[in-house]
Amino acid sequence: MTNPLFQPLRIRSLELSNRIVMSPMTRTYSIEGVPGRDVADYYRRRAEGGTGLIVTEGVAIDHETAVDHANVPNLHTPAAQAGWRKVVDDVHAAGGKIVPQLWHVGPLWGAMTQMDPSLKPMRPSGEWGPLGVTSYSAAYVERAQASTEAMTEQDIQDVIDAYVRSAKHAVELGFDGIAIHGGHGYLLDSFFWEGTNQRDDAWGGDLERRTKFPAAVVAAIRAAIGPDLPIIYRFSQHKQQDFTAKIAETPEELGVILGALVDAGVDVLDASIRRFDVPAFEGSDLSLAGWAKKLTGAVTMAVGSVGIGKSLRDSRIEGVAPVVDNIPQLEERIGSGEFDLIAIGRLHLADPALASTLRDGGPLPAFDRAVHEGSLI
Repeated sequence: MTNPLFQPLRIRSLELSNRIVMSPMTRTYSIEGVPGRDVADYYRRRAEGGTGLIVTEGVAIDHETAVDHANVPNLHTPAAQAGWRKVVDDVHAAGGKIVPQLWHVGPLWGAMTQMDPSLKPMRPSGEWGPLGVTSYSAAYVERAQASTEAMTEQDIQDVIDAYVRSAKHAVELGFDGIAIHGGHGYLLDSFFWEGTNQRDDAWGGDLERRTKFPAAVVAAIRAAIGPDLPIIYRFSQHKQQDFTAKIAETPEELGVILGALVDAGVDVLDASIRRFDVPAFEGSDLSLAGWAKKLTGAVTMAVGSVGIGKSLRDSRIEGVAPVVDNIPQLEERIGSGEFDLIAIGRLHLADPALASTLRDGGPLPAFDRAVHEGSLI
C-alpha cells in the first residue's frame, strides 16, 4: 500500500508528486529585498530532497508598508525579479514546484524593525488589536498600541492593486501558483478579526462583511492570473497580538469565512495552527484543516509541530525542540482524507532532504534554532 504522504495530487495545472510541502518561513537573507545565490541554493536543496511543493518565505507585495525589514524579499524590483527567476529555474531543474507567499503585515508593521513613523501602517480601523498572550516585547507593544488612521477606500484599492501586480509578476517569473498570507494578525487577517476590524461600512461590521476585503483580494488575483494556476490561502485562528484569539468561535462561523475565500477563487486552504493534530472545536477530533475541508470541500493543508514535541513559539523561547515521531498519526490523517497536504517548517530547516528521509523511514532530524535558523543550510 502506498504511503499517503507519497500519493500524487493535482490542483488545477499544478501536479505534485507527494503531499509534503515546505512551509513558508521568514529568513531575511535577501539583502535589500533581493534573493541571491544563497537563497536560490537554499530552495533548490529542498527540491532536490524530494519536497513536493515549496512555499517561499513571505514576499513583500508592491506597497510601501507591506513589510518592515529591508531583507525580506520583494517581487517588484528588477533586481529581485532576476533573483527570483534564478530561484524558480533552479527549483524546476531539480524537479520541484514552487509558489511565492504574498505578504502584507498590516497592523504588525514595525514588529521586525522600527520603521519610518511618517508612513501609515495599514490597519482596518487604525488599531493594533487587543493584547493577549504574545511573544512581542513590551517596548514594541507600547509603540504599536498607539492608534493610527484607519484605512481609507483609496488605501483598500491601492492594496488590492498591489497584490495583483505582485501576483502577475510571479506568473511572469514562472512560479507554479500563488500563496497568500492571510493569517497571524497580518493585514488580511486583521479584517476577519473583530479585535482589529471595528469598521461600520461595507468592509466591516458583521462576519460576512469582515470577509469582504480578503475575498476581494483573492478575486482580483484570480481575475489577473486566470484559471490555470492554483491559489493557496493561509488562515489562522491565533494572532501574534494574542495567541488565544479566534476569528471563528463555531464551525458555522468558520464556514462563512472560508466559503467566501473559496467562492472568490482559493483552491487550497492552509490552516495554520501550532500542532497539526489539535482539535479545532469542542465535540470533535477534527483539526482546523479537517474542518476547512469538511466545510468547503476544498483541498486543505495542515501545519504544526510535525516530528517535534514543542510548538514554534515554545521552541523559539527554549532554543531546541525534542524529536517526537508523530509521522504515523500524520499518515493516518492524510490517509483518512481529513486533509490533503502537510506543510513542514522546522524539520525542513534541519534536513533539506526531509521528504527523502520520510520516504526511506530514516530517523527524524533534531531541530536546533541556533544552527538551523541561524543560516541558510
